[in-house]
Amino acid sequence: MSEMQPEPPALPALDVVIATRNRPELLREALTAVLGQSYPGQITVHVVFDQSPIDESLAAAADGLTNRRVVTLGNDRTPGLAGARNSGILAGSAPWVAFCDDDDVWLPQKAERQIAELLRSGADTVVSGIVVEYDGERTERVPAATDLALAALVRNRVMEAHPSTVIVRRSALLDGIGLVDEEIPGSYGEDFDWIIRAAQHGPIVLAAAPLVRVRWGGSQFSQNWDVIVRAIDYGLVKHQVFHTDRRALARLQGRRAFALAALRRPGALRAACQTARTAPSERRAYLAAAVALRLVSAERLLDLAHRRGHGI
Repeated sequence: MSEMQPEPPALPALDVVIATRNRPELLREALTAVLGQSYPGQITVHVVFDQSPIDESLAAAADGLTNRRVVTLGNDRTPGLAGARNSGILAGSAPWVAFCDDDDVWLPQKAERQIAELLRSGADTVVSGIVVEYDGERTERVPAATDLALAALVRNRVMEAHPSTVIVRRSALLDGIGLVDEEIPGSYGEDFDWIIRAAQHGPIVLAAAPLVRVRWGGSQFSQNWDVIVRAIDYGLVKHQVFHTDRRALARLQGRRAFALAALRRPGALRAACQTARTAPSERRAYLAAAVALRLVSAERLLDLAHRRGHGI
């Protein structure tokens, strides 16, 4: 009589948090893509409605699907993206947690490839590359593994390490990295703040493929210049690591100067000059000066950057 083979270990369950506000069509596309993942383990999607009515009908999107569930809830924490993400995190219990913006789309093998990398490496956090979509154009951006070290993230921002690509171990999220910071003005840059803390906690590994379609330029923050200025000021006080690298500091100073110029604030040109003094090679200093001098509009420069799959 042949010996019975042991059953393979069960695949870990995954909670996916989608924070949303008044974008029902995009939300349904994002939700459908998460539910359609090739990953055979349990996936529970927590759709968190921030300052908008809860669409309880979305729970039926998982009907008839194996190992799939949708939970709808409201943001019961600080209004805004950070509070909404945290509401979704705390509503779940799966050992792994992922995020998806309501205007992004996961490609079918995202969860499967990333969880395999997490199990192989033993790491707490994984990201992937992205496909940037803007005005009918697509640009693939995949980081190198070295881009995910703390020093590289601080210096270069590494937009490829997008929140919609993140999967993180729940225990590390709650006890080491910490929840999303709800004190950041307007929740602007909450993802950058979080990824810095994740890199300080331990190595971030990479599934080296573009596994998320990211719609560029549709963010509520893209031209909310006053919020951007206040959030950068907050981050510069919170993270002393920015002050240990002149290029990292200049990048943030340059973004701040650009936002001030877009607002036509009197100190914009002075802020651009300060950026150039910190790091003469920082291009945002000269872009900010051009906007401050009204040689070109901030919107025009932002559009050109988006077409290349970048921001300012």
